[in-house]
Amino acid sequence: MRALDDPVELTRELVDIESVSGNEDRIATAVADALAGVPWLTLTRVGNTVVARTDLGRTDRVVLAGHLDTVPIADNFPSRSEGGVIHGCGTSDMKSGVALGLHLAATVAEPRYDVTHIFYDCEEVESARNGLRRLGAERPDLLTDAGFAILLEPTYGLVEAGCQGTLRAEVTTSGRRAHSARSWLGVNAIHGAAEILTRLRDYEARTVTIDGCTYREGLNAVRIGGGVAGNVIPDACAVDVNFRFAPDRSGDEARAHVRELFAGFGVEFVDVAPGALPGLTAPAAKEFIAAVGAPPQAKLGWTDVARFAALGVPALNFGPGDPNLAHTREEHVEVSKIEDGARVLRAWLGG
Repeated sequence: MRALDDPVELTRELVDIESVSGNEDRIATAVADALAGVPWLTLTRVGNTVVARTDLGRTDRVVLAGHLDTVPIADNFPSRSEGGVIHGCGTSDMKSGVALGLHLAATVAEPRYDVTHIFYDCEEVESARNGLRRLGAERPDLLTDAGFAILLEPTYGLVEAGCQGTLRAEVTTSGRRAHSARSWLGVNAIHGAAEILTRLRDYEARTVTIDGCTYREGLNAVRIGGGVAGNVIPDACAVDVNFRFAPDRSGDEARAHVRELFAGFGVEFVDVAPGALPGLTAPAAKEFIAAVGAPPQAKLGWTDVARFAALGVPALNFGPGDPNLAHTREEHVEVSKIEDGARVLRAWLGG
């Protein structure tokens, strides 16, 4: 990579390396090669996750982390620039954030903290493939010695603290099959799902404020399925439910809440991922928020800050991209946001 000293041009270079989840070898190699000659960094590669660390004997260590992969391309590759905006797949989520991490790793020789830079794969797909999860399992020593982490996710230049937890469950009804011409001989399971939908419609979600950050919960049906044939009374129906819960609930507490709400129905949990508390009390976090110059807000959604929190490392989200543009055909990032993000991070790191 030729533009390590220019995070804007570096964003373009990264966007122009296609890296849909599962195809990160080329971009991971480019990142590793770009940092290989930086004398103050020690490099470790685990699959397509690249870790670059300083070891300057500082009292505290921080992490800057970003994922290398993107969702599938949608007629938005390669990048194009127009009117102070870079368009293309991954510009917002999150190659502009990765560009900041890579730029700082290569140009900040004397940071006030020791820094662990992590560039990882497979964030946009199932959790089992996530490079940060794999790193935590195989090399936790590269993560747990930090006192604070920043995930360079798109936040439009604001601090988004912690994250919501997420739970998916299948809520089921059962009935008895019958010929639709003699429906009174059966029990219609789809009709039975009406009570599930009524409970969801009438559900009053919590709004929870933690450390000044307000998290809004939500419990919603996202899919419904049932039916056998056009002349059969169905004997089974399933409603898929997604619960986005505030980080003051544990995964077990979220499960218990959903079971209680749907008492009388079958409930099977598909997956549960706990959230992360804001993590704003770490000294490095306070200094970073001061450098940003704006109060933090809650992260409405789940991000890999939860993986750091599970390891005992407080973390927050900060990046130049607009989260509302993530995964869209119109994905883009403003050059000014990249430049502002680089200035904030450099001022915080020093050196």
